Amino acid sequence: MRTISAALMTLAALTPPTVPGRVFVDATAAVGIQFRHQSGAAGRKYLPETMGSGGAFLDADGDGWLDVLLINSKTWSGGSRTRHALYRNNANGTFSDVTARSGLGVEMYGMGVAAGDYDNDGRVDVYITGLGGNRLFHGSGGGTFVDVTGKAGVAADGFSTSAAWLDYDADGKLDLFVARYVDWSIGTDLFCTLDGQTKSYCTPESYKGQSGILFHNRGDGTFEDVTRAAGLYDPTAKALGVALLDFDNDGKLDLFVANDTQPNRLYRNRGNGTFVDVGTTAGVAFNEAGVARAGMGVDAADFDGSGRTSLVIGNFSNEMMALYANEGNGLFIDEAPTSTVGRASLLTLTFGCFFFDYDLDGLLDIFAANGHVADDISRVQPRVRYAQPPHLFRQVGTRRFEAVTDKAGPDLLQPMVARGAAFGDYDRDGDLDVLVTTNNGRARVLRNDGLENRALRLSLRGTTSNRDAVGARASVRLTDGTRRTQMVKTGSSYLSQSELPLTFGLGASGAVEAIEVTWPSGRTEKVSGALPGQTLVIEEGRGIVDRVPFLAPARSSTGPRGR
Repeated sequence: MRTISAALMTLAALTPPTVPGRVFVDATAAVGIQFRHQSGAAGRKYLPETMGSGGAFLDADGDGWLDVLLINSKTWSGGSRTRHALYRNNANGTFSDVTARSGLGVEMYGMGVAAGDYDNDGRVDVYITGLGGNRLFHGSGGGTFVDVTGKAGVAADGFSTSAAWLDYDADGKLDLFVARYVDWSIGTDLFCTLDGQTKSYCTPESYKGQSGILFHNRGDGTFEDVTRAAGLYDPTAKALGVALLDFDNDGKLDLFVANDTQPNRLYRNRGNGTFVDVGTTAGVAFNEAGVARAGMGVDAADFDGSGRTSLVIGNFSNEMMALYANEGNGLFIDEAPTSTVGRASLLTLTFGCFFFDYDLDGLLDIFAANGHVADDISRVQPRVRYAQPPHLFRQVGTRRFEAVTDKAGPDLLQPMVARGAAFGDYDRDGDLDVLVTTNNGRARVLRNDGLENRALRLSLRGTTSNRDAVGARASVRLTDGTRRTQMVKTGSSYLSQSELPLTFGLGASGAVEAIEVTWPSGRTEKVSGALPGQTLVIEEGRGIVDRVPFLAPARSSTGPRGR
């Protein structure tokens, strides 16, 4: 992360919260992002048209500022040209479109994205999933990328959706898991209808599933397909979301796969290169009635301060979201049906979703990006809309949430046909902003305005472990005895990726007593001397190697933030 002179920076204002919500402002136009997703929809109702696409917060050029990558699809006829789009952060509250020189502006029927430094050279690499073949782009520095798909052997085929970089065997190199959906092509497209006459988008139950793929990193720029050997081959899968977690706290990365109309999978890492599915016995495969739901996006985090990783899953309308609390005995309990999360999400269809502390009070909140798949759904279900506002659930106590979308600003109340969602501090003021992609529409940047609470951010860098420190767990202990734990992870949400640095909200007066980092290599290190209002860069084996103060926010509801 780039060090910036203290003369150019000021600490963020640290004032007690005055309202329960934080205002999110649609800053898309102000920051200079002008992207519209092209689904190819032209009345034929091909299934992939309604499923994409995603986006990511990533530091594409290594300058310490988060850039934005947005994934595009294309028309079926090949008439108009479409491209993915990379927007470079100008470090002044605005972005510039640098797609043309980046090497990422290829045309494909894109779906999702996962970013990670798979060769530990200090430059981020990008994997883009899609229909009929995926692409791997190796970072060559300065925000430029080279397509190495053929050499690496990770093209795959079929209908790929979400993906995640992970070091499942703890050898210091990032491997790659790719979720796949159904066996669909124009030639096998079926006629489905909601009203018995007009064609509509088919449910995944109409098509056969496709197994996800685990690619093992050989360390020489190539990968091998180890799906079957690892115990992950599942031809019944219809996967849309994937999350990394260590649900049993044994130090090994597990995988959660959210399936659409098929049982969800919780793959426990045995530590010998293989996984075993424990989803059914853990209680996360089905709903309370024993029925598989339409799992979309998913995220994993210790949201209740128990030290155990729980799950939030986006599901179809009339199914409500799932909020699986980890009980610590191998079982999860879905808290959603008896909570605000379930009641508020009953009629919405959630794709992207994640845990994050939007108000920096130390309790993880939930964001959910909503939008139906059928543009004519209101004709057969009058209470369900195609475009839907997001959900913002503020945690008000252990496992208790309140719906605060209507308190977080009018821009958050705007209906969207949302798909992907990611969070990141793009303006480096210490709070978390949100990126939302929409189907066949414009992407949106929702800037988090104001800093009422203290925060501390950690950017972890592995040495023996993978350089991105994916799988590392950081625990922050406050002077009042409170301990908060987060894990560095890729993937999660839906077709999207959030930033890798960890943000710990400290409340109005929280003070940090100690930080403990457990690296994927197994090494545990304690760090002291942490003050709020900054990002600490912590390197495995060296401790704190840089401190970057937050920038003071410009409290404007319209224009970009000043520096």
